[in-house]
Amino acid sequence: MSAPPKLLSSFDKILLGGIGCGVLGICVLAGVFSYIWINPPNQSPQATPIVSLPSETPTALSLDFSTPVLPSTIEPGVFPSAVIPSPIPSFVGSPAPIGRIVFTCFIKQIDQICLINADGTNRKQLTEFEATAFYASISPDGQTIYLSSRLKAGFEIFSININGHELKRLTRNIGSLYAPELSPNGKWIIFTNDGNGLWVMKPDGSNPHAITTFDDIDPTWSPDGAMIAFASSRTGERQLFVMSADGSNVRQVTKVQEMGGRSSWSPDGTRLAFYAGPFGDHDIYIINVDGTGLVQLTNGGDNLGPSWSPDGNWIAFASFRDGNNEIYIIHPDGTGLTRLTNNPISEWQPRWGR
Repeated sequence: MSAPPKLLSSFDKILLGGIGCGVLGICVLAGVFSYIWINPPNQSPQATPIVSLPSETPTALSLDFSTPVLPSTIEPGVFPSAVIPSPIPSFVGSPAPIGRIVFTCFIKQIDQICLINADGTNRKQLTEFEATAFYASISPDGQTIYLSSRLKAGFEIFSININGHELKRLTRNIGSLYAPELSPNGKWIIFTNDGNGLWVMKPDGSNPHAITTFDDIDPTWSPDGAMIAFASSRTGERQLFVMSADGSNVRQVTKVQEMGGRSSWSPDGTRLAFYAGPFGDHDIYIINVDGTGLVQLTNGGDNLGPSWSPDGNWIAFASFRDGNNEIYIIHPDGTGLTRLTNNPISEWQPRWGR
């Protein structure tokens, strides 16, 4: 028979309890020491770096399709009263474009008319109307802007000079009028009379009269003034047409699906740029005036309203590829795509002038 287990004495129990408390105290002290070492007293947590917003000083622009970020002080959908300058694009390896581009700029929830040098410099707002102003074009001499606005109730045709002064109302109560453009010889302004065809009038607004009777839109003169290109659904689905300056000799140029509106002649008068495609996915195309040689210039981004440069080296257009409408330019061979504007406001309907 084995001997019974030996019981611990009172002294042994007290000794073991003391050792246990000592070990526990050492563990607590070690934890406190580690916390203080990692988080010294009076030191604030490390702040998240603040990314500074771009300054208003123009800088070189690389081809960037990211969506512009609004300053935190601006509420969504509310923008400053002043137009935000765009960074100036660089044109490494190719000549900078020449001339000026007029376009529609959406400021304080109203479409206004803005102007920019074709190289991205000297951007300015020309109108500050209390009602929509859009569909602008530049006169052949580069000194006058023609536009449509409902400043006086219905949409009428107005002119202002290149500095935004000397506003003149040219039409009165003959319909809803859009897309005015002065002829190369300076004798006639052509425009759309919504639902009532294409009309012409003298530069002072006198002698307005129709030259077509169909629902034709977005007319533009050929460089020599002998022909007019326009969009029409007169044969069914909207297509691009050309005609003589007096409205005769109408001929269909395109046979495409979902053709847009505005088109533009090449400076030599042999080709037309236009846009087509489903809603939200338009592309820019080029075609010979005789209907041959159709070429797609862009691929994706919802591209609208092309306008050829006077020297023939570039085509301007609006694109939604970066999240809101901006003005882009591209060579007619599809190279050199460059964003000309870069603002949180929407910018569209470019028309190139000298």
